Amino acid sequence: MFHLNDPILETLARFAINTAVMSILIFGMYYRRYRDKELATAASMFNIVAFSVLTILSSVQFSLAAGFGLFAILALFSLRSEQIGKIEISYFFASIGVAVICSVSGTGLATVVLICMFVLFGAWIIDHPKILQSSQSTKITLDSIKQQILSDPIGLKKELSEKLGVSVLNFQIIELNYVNDLARLNIFYKDKNGE
Repeated sequence: MFHLNDPILETLARFAINTAVMSILIFGMYYRRYRDKELATAASMFNIVAFSVLTILSSVQFSLAAGFGLFAILALFSLRSEQIGKIEISYFFASIGVAVICSVSGTGLATVVLICMFVLFGAWIIDHPKILQSSQSTKITLDSIKQQILSDPIGLKKELSEKLGVSVLNFQIIELNYVNDLARLNIFYKDKNGE
């Protein structure tokens, strides 16, 4: 395994690997696909801060479990102000994971690069638009509960597709409120032309 003798040079090399991998992950993959500037900025800033703090923590007597706990608390605190989607949170935590991989001393730089390549390759494959065909989702409220809402899901999908002008792929019933005669649904859909 490749190690640098000078700790400052090794830290700079680890930071360069971290920054390159994070940039490919967040800006090369996530931002190109979803154009979410806020999350791209938050994930990249969190990555740099996590790398910096973990680099310091790994050089002093501080348990790795305590470090993970600290960042779990910080991550939950920072994400509580706004609800974000599953894809966004996946990229966000991948960005933090890259910082952890790159900052923990004791692993050789070749191992760090290899593990980071696994993360990048996994993210590229798993979120590639041609691998898992993209669909969108939204929450809707129906102002009346159809009698067949539970017994005829195919009919309801067809009706929703016609009303909304999209191809409804699936739906989840979030709430049935018989007092106010409301149904809340989370629908998954594609454009009629399949895009």
